Amino acid sequence: MRCVVLLHPIFRRIGIPERGFSLDSVPPLGRWTLVASGAALALALVGCSKPAPAADPIRSVKLWTVTDTPAEAATEFSGEIRPRIETRLGFRVSGKMTVRNVGVGERVRRGQVLAEIDPQDYRLGVEAAQAALTSAVTQRDLAAADLTRFAALKAQGFISGAELERREATLKAAQAGVDQAQTGVNTQNNQASYTRLIATEAGVVVGVDAEPGQVLAAGTPVLRIAQDGPRDAVFVAPEQLVSELRLGSVVTVRPWASGSAVQGRVREVAAAADPVTRTFAVRVGLDPSVRWPLGATVIVQPKAVQVAGIPMLRIPTSALLQDGGKTQVWVFDPATSTVQATPVEVAGADGNQVVLSGGIRNGQRIVSAGVHVLQPGQKVTVYQAPGGAPAAAVPSAPSAASAQSAPSASNTPQAATKTVAN
Repeated sequence: MRCVVLLHPIFRRIGIPERGFSLDSVPPLGRWTLVASGAALALALVGCSKPAPAADPIRSVKLWTVTDTPAEAATEFSGEIRPRIETRLGFRVSGKMTVRNVGVGERVRRGQVLAEIDPQDYRLGVEAAQAALTSAVTQRDLAAADLTRFAALKAQGFISGAELERREATLKAAQAGVDQAQTGVNTQNNQASYTRLIATEAGVVVGVDAEPGQVLAAGTPVLRIAQDGPRDAVFVAPEQLVSELRLGSVVTVRPWASGSAVQGRVREVAAAADPVTRTFAVRVGLDPSVRWPLGATVIVQPKAVQVAGIPMLRIPTSALLQDGGKTQVWVFDPATSTVQATPVEVAGADGNQVVLSGGIRNGQRIVSAGVHVLQPGQKVTVYQAPGGAPAAAVPSAPSAASAQSAPSASNTPQAATKTVAN
């Protein structure tokens, strides 16, 4: 509208009315004036259009030179000391527990009475079995006396041989009744003795599962006893490493608090993963002379999964770019001073760096800072430090890391390259 309003003074100057305008009403000289004014207006309208987009700026970037260096990291797991044999003790008969003589942390000796249940019913059972045995013995003695008398009568010819054989059979049946009654007595005596929970081996109480006053079924766990003897270091390993932990492989174990490391061997690997953590429990057998406290925290280093000395490519995490579900880095081309996105394969993390398994080569230079503002083929310049030399990032110092009951192991960070950016 502003450009059209500019024509109003021109219309008035050449005598053209603002209303009812037609080309025939314009004088010849006015027509040329009108054409010139239209051309000027067209040029003005062209000047009002949007400017052309500016070219991408040449950005200054920091670079990281990729080099492969021998790994110095140690793959470690945290674990704990457990007894090689841990027994859950319970009563072999049912009943109401009346006494528990030990608690958690107490040492027990073999044959010690740990707990008791009410024995009254079982004592009555013993008495009933004793009475049944007495009755059976009486019947047997009577049958024996009858056999003696009938044998005398048979010798005198007063009875037949069949009658004597019946008396012999009666005596045998009575003797069998005595044997049966004696077995019943023995069984009831055993049942009565089971009302006391006896320690089968010396050890330490590590758990209590029942309290006095509870009515327990036969076999219900009451106490957990860690038996004296060799101990194991137990830790969990993630799925990607469990296949390397073979039975008998060497493992270094050291206490977390203090003390020197000892050597052990993998004794057992869980056949199935834990349903919650999806990790596999591994037991490492220790020498019987190792007497570390039960439950003590230890650091475990399986020799089979160590990567020390293996060349690896490491880059800073700031050099990674996620685009379309792919992990990429910007590779610098010194010939054209441009950058190109290159997909890479990440093998794992190492502190503030990542370990690559493919995608780039040793000696290539990548952008290590500002990766989210670059475009493919964009020209860049190498950032110059205040001293005039290209800036170089300082590799991070090594630091040990431990893999917990988590699903993966963590490695110790170390320096891997020399010319880098933040």
